[in-house]
Amino acid sequence: MLTILLAALDQTIVATALPSIVGDLRGFNNLSWVVSAYLIATTVTIPLYGKLSDVHGRRRMMLIAIALFLAGSALCGAAQSMGQLIAFRVVQGIGAGGLIPLAQAAIADLVPPRDRGRYQGFVGAVWATAAIAGPLLGGTLTDAATWRLIFLINIPVGLIAMAVIARTLPAPAERREHTLDLLGAAVLSVATTLLLLASVWGGTTYAWGSPQVIGVAVAGFVLAGVFLVVEQRAPEPLLPLRLFRDRIFSVSSAASFVLGALLFGVTIYVPIFVVGVQDGSATNAGVVLIPLAFAWVIISTISGQLISRLGRYRPFPIIGSFLALGGVVLLATLNADDGQGRVAAALVVLGLGMGMMWQPYIVAAQNAVAMREVGVATAGLVFFRSMGGSFVVAILGSILANRLASDLVAELGEASRSVDPDQLFNGTARLAPNLLEGAQDALASSLHTVFLMLVPLAIAAIVLAFALQERPLARTHEERDD
Repeated sequence: MLTILLAALDQTIVATALPSIVGDLRGFNNLSWVVSAYLIATTVTIPLYGKLSDVHGRRRMMLIAIALFLAGSALCGAAQSMGQLIAFRVVQGIGAGGLIPLAQAAIADLVPPRDRGRYQGFVGAVWATAAIAGPLLGGTLTDAATWRLIFLINIPVGLIAMAVIARTLPAPAERREHTLDLLGAAVLSVATTLLLLASVWGGTTYAWGSPQVIGVAVAGFVLAGVFLVVEQRAPEPLLPLRLFRDRIFSVSSAASFVLGALLFGVTIYVPIFVVGVQDGSATNAGVVLIPLAFAWVIISTISGQLISRLGRYRPFPIIGSFLALGGVVLLATLNADDGQGRVAAALVVLGLGMGMMWQPYIVAAQNAVAMREVGVATAGLVFFRSMGGSFVVAILGSILANRLASDLVAELGEASRSVDPDQLFNGTARLAPNLLEGAQDALASSLHTVFLMLVPLAIAAIVLAFALQERPLARTHEERDD
């Protein structure tokens, strides 16, 4: 729980401080990289942590992951430029890759599948509690002092988590001989980075049809194919392809990708709307996310208890996916005249949906694989969730920057040449009053497009929820292995 709290706090705090970071370091066009750099590093290390933890035990790998995460946090707090911050977020992300999957796998080690729903409900509650505390804390620290504290505050929380894990989490009884799939990890890292580069560059740095974008995209897809070949031949693959033969695991992986995309698409760009369009503070941006988290806390706890009592998980993602679609549609209808109450209402509906979907897929997938593969299977789901977040933040960031440039021209005409988007988020260098309203309208229009892009993802979540098979939850670990 402490490890998940550490990871969740970082994500929710950073989301609310992003507008202030952009204003201070002057990097609106690189906004998505603050998140994407972190998510790339997280994504490509998740399967490696899962494999290593199956061999060396959860405790050792969790301690290593937290130590790396804290080192990256300290460096981020000292960053003096957007380039430095992005580089240090990579270091932080390398550590973050082990936080959530290893904590989830440790729960699977200690608790049989039938009882996991209750514990996964607690996990969801911790995550959502962080989503309440994080935005408030991040907004308050940013407004009252500096955004740098949002990274430095990770250090005391992380040290407490390390102390508790070292003292209480069982160590493996014996060490197994193993072969690390370093080639697979390297190929996956490069392939993911190239595909994300194409997503970020397209329509902003270069045209979508430019040789640069097409070149890196093609190279990324080719290397993704190479990764599949490597995994088929590796003695101990980073992500065993045989897991995808099980429909429950494959559907859960696809759903995790979609859920990660929805979560990051909302939590990153709703604060941008509040600060840039509604002229709110960082604290306002944090407060507006509380309804999402509050609804998530309540429904995830209730649904987790019900899964354990009933032994069924499939109804929850089905209901949750329809609620998520409703919340995304409400966000897509926002305009510059809407108040924060309208934003909050949309986030309540979305929070209820996400809270019902977040944990059942993990419970279902862990129940579908043998105990010896729980670590790599759990890491696989978190990997796809992080991939979804990585790609949607990169793609939506590119769409936002591209659309804002054209929308500013539509709203302000020739005067748009004198508008720097960074000034929408910088309290000390704001736009002139005759330009501000038009710039805010342009940003609202651009964000409308961003939120509209999330609607197909919510529809995909509905399809995947219906595709998930129901399988009786094992009451003991031995029953699962049988």
